[in-house]
Amino acid sequence: MEERNSPRPQISQQPPPWTGVLIIGLMIAGFYFLIPGFGGQQHLSSPHWLKRSWNEENDFEHGILVPIICFALLAWKWGTLRTLASKVTAPQKSQWVGLIIAVLGSLFFVLAYRTGQARLAIGGLPMILWGSTWFLWGWPIARLTFFPLFLLWLAIPVPQFQHATYKLQMLSTKLAEIGCGWLGVETEVRGTQIFSVDSKWEPLKIDEGCGGIRSLMALILISSVWAYLAKMPLWKKLVLMLSAFPLAIIGNMFRLTSIFVIAEYGDPDFAKDTWHDWSGLVIFYPISLLLLLAVHSILEGGIPKLRKLKQTTVTVTEPTTTSNT
Repeated sequence: MEERNSPRPQISQQPPPWTGVLIIGLMIAGFYFLIPGFGGQQHLSSPHWLKRSWNEENDFEHGILVPIICFALLAWKWGTLRTLASKVTAPQKSQWVGLIIAVLGSLFFVLAYRTGQARLAIGGLPMILWGSTWFLWGWPIARLTFFPLFLLWLAIPVPQFQHATYKLQMLSTKLAEIGCGWLGVETEVRGTQIFSVDSKWEPLKIDEGCGGIRSLMALILISSVWAYLAKMPLWKKLVLMLSAFPLAIIGNMFRLTSIFVIAEYGDPDFAKDTWHDWSGLVIFYPISLLLLLAVHSILEGGIPKLRKLKQTTVTVTEPTTTSNT
């Protein structure tokens, strides 16, 4: 009898990635936690420098939330990531692109160490993590981890945003004056100070924080995550994310206007102290998030209830009449 050649099961040629994970983990630990060289006296590691930069002076107190959100997004996708990782077989040619990206991120750290620029070091970390993920597990997993990992860039204080603070202060001052005029509060603007025409309250200054840079950066973070979770085309996600810029300005206008209105018609001391500290939570975020929801609804085709009404069609059938001939 002739033996039938039965097809042999294909054995995966992909080695377990844990060796690569261990090597990359040790490299990241050495680069980012064991090597000082940043800060004023070059005695800080780059994560330590980043933690110290999340302060009121930089208007970046929300920075500590970014790594937490990144971790939460990865945990949310963990089941899908494990399923995709279990299906990895032989390495693909495209996975070597991931290694190139990881090496590029490492070069960012080397350049940061030579120049003392911790921002470059932190900026290279997502490239190392994402490139390594692509190299070890392939594009399907790299595609899902791209946003959660590169969201870390929003944790880095950017000097250019700080330089734009003054222009934002001037814009916020002008918009607050307009808002006060709508509500019958007569004001006079001198630089970034707003005076009461009737001298009912002491002049109030729109400083760097009140200018909206803090709220802008926080809303950019919120809109980025919102756009990532939204089920819509990429261009609509970008529009939703970028809408944070005008919406933050509008929300801050209402917040500042409320301070001057309370100072005019209520207690000036309460307005400039207690209400000033709480108006962000009470006024800015509710208004900004409602506006962001409105933009989302428009991009999806309208407000949900109205969209359902549009989709509901009523068919009217007219009775047919037959004529006798």
